[in-house]
Amino acid sequence: MPVVENQGVRIYWDEQGKGAPVLLIMGLGYTSVMWHRTRPALAQHFRTVAFDNRGVGLSDVPPGPYSIATMASDAAAVLDAAGITRAHVFGVSMGGMIAQEFALQYPARTRSLILGCTSPGGPSSIPVDSNVIDVLLMRGMTPEQARDAILPYIYAVATPRDKVDEDVRLRQPWLPSPEGYMAQLQGILAWESYSRIAQIKVPTLVIHGKSDALVPPGNGELIAERIPGAKLVVLEHASHIFLTDQTEQAHKGILEFLLSHADGEPGSS
Repeated sequence: MPVVENQGVRIYWDEQGKGAPVLLIMGLGYTSVMWHRTRPALAQHFRTVAFDNRGVGLSDVPPGPYSIATMASDAAAVLDAAGITRAHVFGVSMGGMIAQEFALQYPARTRSLILGCTSPGGPSSIPVDSNVIDVLLMRGMTPEQARDAILPYIYAVATPRDKVDEDVRLRQPWLPSPEGYMAQLQGILAWESYSRIAQIKVPTLVIHGKSDALVPPGNGELIAERIPGAKLVVLEHASHIFLTDQTEQAHKGILEFLLSHADGEPGSS
């Protein structure tokens, strides 16, 4: 099992495909398994490297909180373990926050940036409704109850139920412990990039579902306005899990962006 140690914590990672490297960073409480719809499409053209953030999956669950900066350093350690100096970086939700921080802390290692369904954090971001916060904080709920309670806020109404059920089944064996989940959530709540992301100079795609009730789409607009030259794509009939809600449309935009910035790249750097 490929594992890299960072700051005394073991981080699980793996790779699929060949070509220019793309680092995939998943969101709050989710493992790399949840790239199941998108990774096969990317791996046809790219060397995809994915990992379980500290606190979930096959990675260690150290005492929290986990800062976003620390999780960005985990991402850098994964690239080191894979022998990759520079990669395209694609993060969703909390993973998009980690991706922003990675681009700020490791600009020379960032080839391009894809920020999906994410936020710049802090007081400048557009807040979520209070009822969603109750679910996120798992108030009075088991992990399984919280998993089910969040579904109406993260999937579009028109998304076929069998696609949602497939996601739920795949995630079930990897539900995080309350300790790991809360340690990640504390990192989210303590973080902001709004004051800094204008420093990001790499090509950036911001992609967001129009009906996202977990991270309101105005946050994607804020990010795209702040990062010089960033491209914003807002997907109709898509909520937070836009890769399930509008799989083909999302993949089309993501692949067009990556392929347009991958010309002449060696496969290992």
